[in-house]
Amino acid sequence: MRIRVKVIPKAKKSGIEPLPDGGLRVRVVAPAEGGRANTAVIEALAEHFGVPRRSVTILQGATHRTKLVEIIRSHEGNPVRTH
Repeated sequence: MRIRVKVIPKAKKSGIEPLPDGGLRVRVVAPAEGGRANTAVIEALAEHFGVPRRSVTILQGATHRTKLVEIIRSHEGNPVRTH
């Protein structure tokens, strides 16, 4: 599954909320320095969707606040890519 994500780095509190366009707003406490915010986004999305961190990949926007993220969910141990 692919999702548009708007990232708010250096937020007071971490959290995920839906956006009207179907994407997600992800607030992370980590700063956007040295990839720390991206790592926090991957961890937050993995926890939110109940998948391992390795199943979450930033496809576009690694250095921007708006990102395209792919989440691979596995079904009965077999990875399934949904688009």
